[in-house]
Amino acid sequence: MFQHFKPMRALGPVFGGVLALLGAEALANEAEAVKAAVAKALPEVKVDSVARSPISGLYEVMVGTQIIYVTADGRYFVDGRIVDLKTREDLTEPRLSAVRKAAVDGVPEDEMVIFAPEKYNHTVTVFTDIDCPYCVKLHKEIAQYGAEGIRVRYLLFPRAGAKSPSYNEAVAVWCSEDRKQALTDAKAGKTIPEKTCDNPVDEHMAVARKVGINGTPAIMLENGDLIPGYVEPKRLAQTIARATGK
Repeated sequence: MFQHFKPMRALGPVFGGVLALLGAEALANEAEAVKAAVAKALPEVKVDSVARSPISGLYEVMVGTQIIYVTADGRYFVDGRIVDLKTREDLTEPRLSAVRKAAVDGVPEDEMVIFAPEKYNHTVTVFTDIDCPYCVKLHKEIAQYGAEGIRVRYLLFPRAGAKSPSYNEAVAVWCSEDRKQALTDAKAGKTIPEKTCDNPVDEHMAVARKVGINGTPAIMLENGDLIPGYVEPKRLAQTIARATGK
């Protein structure tokens, strides 16, 4: 006499699917409302995505690789981080790291200058300016990074901007027959013969701006965590181990 319950149980996954669809539709409607409110209040801002934040009534708005938090009516926004005081966890950083990682992963490795030891456990991406002192210091220790099992991928970021001497030097390094040796020579203060060719320097600079780099060196870990400035090899290995659990 309980057979009439079977069709209801069979409909369970269907109801689950319907609820999921309604939830997605509700979020899409909320996102559009928040976008419209932000566009009205800040017409110069281009919103890339909107998601619910961990705080009810507050929405995560992604602008490039920056996050702001906005109320549904667009009246209030918070420029900062959300931290769970119970767990002491920064809830904003993982979202930023994911966006930074995606931006850097969009650069093919054959458009980077890579220094890899024979065996390595981790890869970091370093935004470098040939002329900055701490970039030079980092590169002088490239073998020590390798000894710690760290592969270094360089993206060229002449901070002085396009067509500056640093920019022209970065292009000359890229256009050299042996880019790794040319970069090493340039960082040692040697003159690199001027050359031009198709090169990714402008793209590297665009990625740097997108992920919010404003100084060099800037070291990005495999998970997208960003470390500003120089970090000596052993300490970098320890930092990577803490971030990755490896």
